[in-house]
This record gives sequence, structure tokens and C-alpha cells, in this order.
Amino acid sequence: MRQFYTTLFACFLTASAFSQYYLRGEVRDEQGHVLPAVKIILASKPNSLYYSGSAGAFGIPSSLKIDTVTFSIEGYEILKTAVNTSHYATFSLKMSSYKSNSAPRQLSSLTKNLPSEKTLPAFESGESYSSSIENQFINTSNFSETSFAIHVDRASYSNIRRFLNTKNKPPADAVRIEEMLNYFNIRSKHIDDQKEAFTVNTHITSCPWNKASQLLFINLQAKKINIDRTPPTNLVFLIDVSGSMDMKNRLPLLQGAFKLLVENLRMIDTVSIVTYGTNVTMMLPPTSGTDKQRIIEAIEGLTPAGSTPGESAIRVAYKQARNSFIKNGNNRVILATDGDFNVGQNTEKELEELIAQQRKSGIYLTCLGVGMGNYKDSKLEALAKNGNGNFAYLDNEKEAEKVLVEEFAQTLFTVANNVQLTVKFDTRLIKSYRLIGFDNKEDAITDSSSQLEGGEVGSGHSLLSVFEIVPVASDTAFINTGQTVGTLKISYKLTGEEETVDEEFNVLNNYQSLDKADSCLRFAASIVMFGTLLKQSKFGKDISWDDVQLLATGCADKKNLLQMEFIQLIEKARKLYPVRNRKKGNLLSLKSSRSIPRF
Repeated sequence: MRQFYTTLFACFLTASAFSQYYLRGEVRDEQGHVLPAVKIILASKPNSLYYSGSAGAFGIPSSLKIDTVTFSIEGYEILKTAVNTSHYATFSLKMSSYKSNSAPRQLSSLTKNLPSEKTLPAFESGESYSSSIENQFINTSNFSETSFAIHVDRASYSNIRRFLNTKNKPPADAVRIEEMLNYFNIRSKHIDDQKEAFTVNTHITSCPWNKASQLLFINLQAKKINIDRTPPTNLVFLIDVSGSMDMKNRLPLLQGAFKLLVENLRMIDTVSIVTYGTNVTMMLPPTSGTDKQRIIEAIEGLTPAGSTPGESAIRVAYKQARNSFIKNGNNRVILATDGDFNVGQNTEKELEELIAQQRKSGIYLTCLGVGMGNYKDSKLEALAKNGNGNFAYLDNEKEAEKVLVEEFAQTLFTVANNVQLTVKFDTRLIKSYRLIGFDNKEDAITDSSSQLEGGEVGSGHSLLSVFEIVPVASDTAFINTGQTVGTLKISYKLTGEEETVDEEFNVLNNYQSLDKADSCLRFAASIVMFGTLLKQSKFGKDISWDDVQLLATGCADKKNLLQMEFIQLIEKARKLYPVRNRKKGNLLSLKSSRSIPRF
């Protein structure tokens, strides 16, 4: 009998040890509204991620009667609390204020004291894009001066290409026109012997979609550094090897890209590799660029598994970069991921704060995005812009070669930091203006602590920004008068220097009709029109796909593979979007639209 009770008691202890509880509840905001898609993590299951449903409710099994649960969602403070898993509970999340000691939001452009417009955020299934507010026309009589931050990011264009090649419309917030222009490295004038850090050229042309407007092109060209004379480089490859990377267009694509980069390394360069998946692992200690085989073998040995502890991985990578820091060298972390951070700090705001702390160490950041379906553009963009860095999206092997081989210097060697442009228009000559692209994120506009901070510009990069301007009505509005219609100031810090350099230039009325302007300006105008239609912007109501195709075809360099590919993308896009009759505003079928207006 004693043996029977002993056995029964042992079974009771065993059952108690493995008993299951079921935490049920719902998540609401402070006003009582339900919050769907809230991320939920239990302390007893740190590697498992759950979400609240469309009604804010959830149910999660737990092995503990008292467990700790963490709730997080963009725009709200993180809630971490102990819970009784056998009771139904309601949890309330507070909206984030972002006004404490946190890193301020970064603006893309700024017109001081200008009231902002608001828009509703757009959500794409599985992928995330930051909601942006398109720049509007501004009257110079009220606001004659505007500034914008210079970045060399190009990710938007290759991401758009991925959508169009798979016969899908890109989300409107994925379309960033300034990055589309960046992608082609357009130069309005050839510079034979550039001595200054930057050369600036401005051009004014007619506007192909609005007879009452003109286009102001500002071409900023960075000095090209001789690769053989560049300082030693300390690179830390931070590679996502989590389970979500187990697809051909993710980890295998990145492995090929990094192997291409390794071929450009020199004896004075150093590479470390940190991976994150099931664990954060130091896969390769600091290794000389001459030991290419060892580096390549480490890259080839990567296999995907586990969750995505991006926060801790970033901390480890920056620590390694600091340990191998080269004074007066190029110290950089290259983060390669689909952006799906699901363990630790993972909202855009949390990542911005994390990376803003790291940037003070003098270490740059390059973000390489891959994947589709769960690609988190918003997170990688936030990291790049807050971490003294740049951002590219790799949709295929050719793009990987373009970014890490052909544009190696532009991507990895910085000429200047905190680069900003300020344009001030003469109110007597310019009635109103609209900066095309450089649209601000909605959360940055609504955050009163937000500030404009420029980005980094790499060796030899050429940036082209565009304004649509409306001249004051006069007989000479569309004639090359040589008058100064405004001033342009470029502010920047040379690499390794703390003092800000300010240079000022006059913006002259050197008006030309667009059809007589340099082919590169006409090509740039076609990119602007293309992006405007993809965004389905209100400014595109007088633009047709025929307009875009005719303009681009007439000026594209037949020997330039990227420009010829752009022509193909226009054709793919026009099949996905309805054609608008510009006079009546009604939608017509593609077959009925045959007239092609000429400029």
C-alpha cells in the first residue's frame, strides 16, 4: 500500500511539473479601443512570438501559473507585467510621447513654422513601410526657405523593380522619388578635376506635366576618392541567419553578395562576421583582407535557423567594431537582413534609439535588405538614417554586384557627414515651389522633438534633387535671363572633422525648354513622372503612362543597361495601372489610349 501511495504522489508531482495553463485576454489602448497585431512574448517562451487578433484578443498556452508577458506595438509604450495565466485579463497600452531623453525623429525636409498635413497610415500584408506625407506647394511670400537632408539611399528603386517584375503594384509608401533618382547616379555636367568636396550645378527647365510650372534641378557631386589611397577599413558583417532567411532570395543571395565584396578587400582591411538566429554568434574573429579564403569559407558555412534577436545582435556587432576600431579609418557595420526583428527591441522607435546611441562611437552603418512577403523596409530605413549610414535593397545578384562591387566606394567610403541643402527663393521671381521627394514620415512630423539631420555622402556619388517651381507671372518668366532666382547653401562635415562647412551658391535663371535640355535632365524628369504615377499622387493627374514612356525612350542611353531596364519597367507598370484621360479625368482601357503627346 505504501508503494501505491508513493507511486501516486510521484505521478502527481510529475503532472504538476508539466501542467499547462492558458493565458487569455485582450489588449486595448487608454481609450478602450481594441489593439490588433500587438506583439506578445511570454518569459517562459522567449523564442516564441504571438500577436493579438483583429478584436485585440489572444490565447497563449503556458507551463507556469505565474508568468511574465511583454506587449509591444509601434506608437505605444512597451508593457511588461506578471500575470496569472489561469485568469482572463485586459491589458491597456499607453501611447508613446517620445519627448523624454529618447533620440529625436529624423526629418527628411523642413520648412520652418509650416503647418503639416496628415494622412492615414497604409499597411501592406506582411511587409512594413513608414507612412509618409507628400510635400505640397508652398507660397514663397510666407515661406521662402526650405531645407532637406542628403542621403545616398537607393533602396526604393530596386524594391519597386521587384514588385513590378512579379506583376504587383508597389505600395505608395515604398515609392521614394529621391531614392529613385539616386539609383542612377545622374550627372548633369562632367567634372575633370574636382578639388572641392562638392560641386553644385543648377538647371531650370520647362515642366512636362504643367505649363505654368518649371523644374529646378540641383545636381550635387561628391569628390571621388582614389581607392588605392583610402584609409584602412574595419568591417563587421552582421548577417541575419534566422529561419525567415531560409529562401533563395535571402541568405543565399547575401552570401553571394558578401563574397563579391571580399574580393575588393586589401591587406590593410579587416573583416569580422557576427550572425544572429538561434543565437548571436561570432562566426569570424577579425581577419585580414588578404585571407580571402578563410572569410569566404565562413560566409559559405552560414545556415538559417531560429528567431530574430536583432537588438542583441546589433549591440554585439557594434562592440566588435569598437574592439577593432581603426583610428582615422573607415569603421562600419554592414547589416544584412529582411528586417524582421521579432525578439527584443523591434519597433522603429526602439531601433532608432538603439542605433542613435551607437552612432556616437564613430562607426558607420550600411543596411542591405532582402526578401519579400515579410520584408520590413520601415525598420531598415530607420536604422540607416539614424546610424550615420546608407540603405540598399538587393532583389537579385546583379543588384548585389552593383552595390558592393561597382559602387563599392560610394557605398563604403564617406566624403562628408550631416550633409544638408537649404534653398531660399527670391519672392519677387518665384511665386511657389514644391520639393519633389524627401517626404517626411508621419510620425516624425507629429513628434515635436523631430529635427533635420543630414546624411552621409560617399565617394563620387552624384545626387539630383528636383523642385517644381511656379514663377511670378511676367513676360520673362520662361526666358533665360541670367537673374538670380534664389540661393543654395550646402552644409556638411568632412569625414573626421567636427567643424561644419557652409558653402553658398546662386541659383540662376538659365531656363531651357525640357526638350532642348541635356538628356540626363530629361531622363530625370521621366523618373519623377514615373514615381509620381506609382505613388498615385494628386500631382500626377496630368501625367499619362504614354508621357513617361515617350520622354524616357527619347533620352535613355541605349548603351546603359540600367536605363534600358527602366524603359521595360515603365511598360510593366502601365499594364498594372489604369490610364487616365487627362482632359475628362475618367478612366480608359489601355487599348483605347493611343495618342502620345509630345513636349
